[in-house]
Amino acid sequence: MTTKQKNSIRVGKYVNTGHVDAVIREYKRTRWVPNSERIGKPDSLSAWLSTEDLEDFLAATKKYGGDGIKFYFSAYPADYAPNPEYAGRQTITLVATRSKNTGMGTVANKDIYITKHGQSTVLGFNNLAICPPICNSSSEGGMGDLGITILDKGANGMEIA
Repeated sequence: MTTKQKNSIRVGKYVNTGHVDAVIREYKRTRWVPNSERIGKPDSLSAWLSTEDLEDFLAATKKYGGDGIKFYFSAYPADYAPNPEYAGRQTITLVATRSKNTGMGTVANKDIYITKHGQSTVLGFNNLAICPPICNSSSEGGMGDLGITILDKGANGMEIA
């Protein structure tokens, strides 16, 4: 009997504090400031989930034949009734995926759909603790120490982000 071995698909790597600080600082400068101005309040800078939630989602992903997860940048609608503090702010939405070789040497990561309550739905996870408004840090603005940036807002003064 011939056994087909599944190839590991690895795309990320561990990074150091300098890298994390640099990409957060660049995000704040190019995305966060305009987003915050557009929605009229500080946009979220992070999304947190527990190890237990992540492990549960990984287990569900594997249960349905998945081998990866897409992290979609997303935003709550301006009239988000389930949690008005989240309204308009960005978040991360996780979607379970399955790799498929396209035959041309490339791999497509297809979203996994499951049947729930008799209907087809994507295997997704959201409603993470976003910061702001939910921040668990005592530093300025409650947004942690990584990526601290002083923003010159011209006539509107300076802001620490």
